[in-house]
Amino acid sequence: MSASRTHSLTVGVIAASLILSACDLGEKEVVQVGYRGTGMEQPYDMGQVDGKFAATVVPEALPPAPPDTREGPLPWQNVQVLNDISVAEFNRTMIAMSTWVAGTGNCAYCHNLANLAADTLPSGEPIYTKIVARRMIQMTRHINAQYPQHVANTGVTCYTCHVGKPLPNGLWFYASQNDYLRHYLDRDGARVITRDVEPSNANRSSVKQTEWTYALMISQSKSLGVNCTYCHNSRAFSSWTEAPPQRVTAYHGIQMMRDLNTNFLAPLEPVYPAVRLGPMGDAPKAQCVTCHNGAYKPLYGAQMAKDYPAMWGRADWNGTPFPGLYQAPVPTDSAATVPIGATSEADAAAETASAGSAATGAAPAPNVRSGPQR
Repeated sequence: MSASRTHSLTVGVIAASLILSACDLGEKEVVQVGYRGTGMEQPYDMGQVDGKFAATVVPEALPPAPPDTREGPLPWQNVQVLNDISVAEFNRTMIAMSTWVAGTGNCAYCHNLANLAADTLPSGEPIYTKIVARRMIQMTRHINAQYPQHVANTGVTCYTCHVGKPLPNGLWFYASQNDYLRHYLDRDGARVITRDVEPSNANRSSVKQTEWTYALMISQSKSLGVNCTYCHNSRAFSSWTEAPPQRVTAYHGIQMMRDLNTNFLAPLEPVYPAVRLGPMGDAPKAQCVTCHNGAYKPLYGAQMAKDYPAMWGRADWNGTPFPGLYQAPVPTDSAATVPIGATSEADAAAETASAGSAATGAAPAPNVRSGPQR
């Protein structure tokens, strides 16, 4: 055999090996999530699911606090949020949070050890981590109390996003006026399908908007480790009537994310030091991956929050209605509101009807996966 032919065969074998190595030939599992023939199947790569599941660490809950025997106010000063729980529950929560966020159990991450009540260091410099943490506790309570349509009675804790690290994954800053992540802050709903042919101020659908929406959808897909059929019917992407209930859950999640970024995260800009701000001087903001970290349910549905009453405030974790329960507006097709994908009054009505079951409906997942067991 000639040297040139040998070289060609060698190159061909190497090329074929590279091509095959790019293909994941591991076990696959397909979950049917809708009627047959409608493209409603959710494929899972079991190798990736097993790897992510094994890498998910859910801290053991600390021993429950003993019954409250305290009379009068808390014995500490400057407790602005966690002032509705017992002394024992307060101490327990502080210990848990120090490991959830700092990963070290070191109180000095948020406190002046010479004066735990102070919001400043001995030098007089503000302790930004303490001020931010206080606001994040308020945000966590807000999520658990006001967004059962998205978190149901599973709830969230500091660990849901931080997973033992000071900075959660997926934090984002302003990059450009057209950054698709601004959908989670101050942009209108995503719409690509238009009812009109001619462009106008009322019809802003365009190729650019299609590209923007595609980028947004792909980021959400990766954030949850699923494909498009988790929330959509691939035969009719825009239809709410034919979509799974997870689309309604996701819709409330987007409303929640806009609320959190607008009212909790972005306003912390003056508190952060320059090193924690973006190139344009804005505070870090969150997106879907910040909580989900590549899983269809954060921590694969582990109910950490039920073990920590302080994360819920005065409300019970087990489904007891919260005072002033928030109800996010569902998609409509009115001229004044541009919803996320609704295309007809029938679709909006169907979405409204299904919204009640979306919060408690189990997300489709591999049959062998039910969440970390503790």
